[in-house]
Amino acid sequence: MGLLEAILVFAVGYVSGAVTRIFAGLAAVAALLLAILGVALPSSIVGIVDPILGVYLGNELLFLSGFLFAIAHNPAESEE
Repeated sequence: MGLLEAILVFAVGYVSGAVTRIFAGLAAVAALLLAILGVALPSSIVGIVDPILGVYLGNELLFLSGFLFAIAHNPAESEE
């Protein structure tokens, strides 16, 4: 994996973490509803998503690192 790809995966994880931090309640409710209803990703979307997810295979820890950094970041603390 090249440096640019590593930076990109980390940045996507960071943005995902920030979005999750902002919309955590909605994301939790939506995930719970999908789990209860057993709704799966439609096959028409799987063909579109598979090449994108291929970038993250093997890079889960890097993605998770960016995700957790974003969750841990508290912009309110930096304003003081």
